[in-house]
Amino acid sequence: MNGVQKAAKLRRVKKRIATLKEFYKHVAVYVIVHLFLMGRRMYLDVSRGDTLMEALTSGGNYRLFFWWSFILVLHAFKTYRLDFLFGKNWEQRKIAEEMNKDSNL
Repeated sequence: MNGVQKAAKLRRVKKRIATLKEFYKHVAVYVIVHLFLMGRRMYLDVSRGDTLMEALTSGGNYRLFFWWSFILVLHAFKTYRLDFLFGKNWEQRKIAEEMNKDSNL
């Protein structure tokens, strides 16, 4: 492996590490914010007269959790290269298909 290839590989690795670091930060913020918000929301529910079980099962307490979880899953797909729907491989396959169609004309 020559110097140019090593430099290119080092850039790819650094970019990959930065992407992983960004995802891990997202997960940490997700956990911290949700623990705080859920604890606060349940405390307020209980202080208003709800039982702990009612506070735990209240659907309104989980709305933000649901949507942010969906976004976090999408971020995980992107981070771990699970972009099977419209990722780079799909794009390259489609380009090859279109190029083959044009050559057959």
